[in-house]
Amino acid sequence: FAAGKDEVLEPYPDLVERRFEGWLARHEGDFTADQVEWLRMIKDHIAASLTIEPEDFGYAPFSDRGGRLRAARLFGSELPKLLNELNEELAA
Repeated sequence: FAAGKDEVLEPYPDLVERRFEGWLARHEGDFTADQVEWLRMIKDHIAASLTIEPEDFGYAPFSDRGGRLRAARLFGSELPKLLNELNEELAA
């Protein structure tokens, strides 16, 4: 911490949540309700594991909701770009 500043370390999950809400607000109207549900699961995964990779869709909770195939159907060819963006925005 810099001298003279009253900064408090924010718990990582809270930081990820705050960053996600800001990111989602900037993309308001870009996603369907189903996509937002998945984006929230992705956000939770990043908060717990620091990043997300396509292989992570093979595990719960993603696998319980159709896994990688469902993610590909929901986000199409934008999925890799979206994962990169979320990793950068939320975990940076």
